[in-house]
Amino acid sequence: MAREDEIRTALETAFAPRELEVINESHRHAGHAGDDGSGESHFRVRIVADAFAGQSRVARHRAVHAALGPALMGKIHALALDVQG
Repeated sequence: MAREDEIRTALETAFAPRELEVINESHRHAGHAGDDGSGESHFRVRIVADAFAGQSRVARHRAVHAALGPALMGKIHALALDVQG
């Protein structure tokens, strides 16, 4: 399974989002630090879910990282997040 799909599945399972966009931006970082040559190292996520209501920005980011888990996070060099409740 592609990392983009792994990210999507993990976030859908954890948060049942009203909106979810997972964008692979790895092509924009080819040859830069953190580019592992896989084409799956840099992602942007926009997620809107009731689960984030009332949480601080830091708490929302931590929740996303926890939902993705250490194994998947270890495969991602950069993850830009827009997390809304």
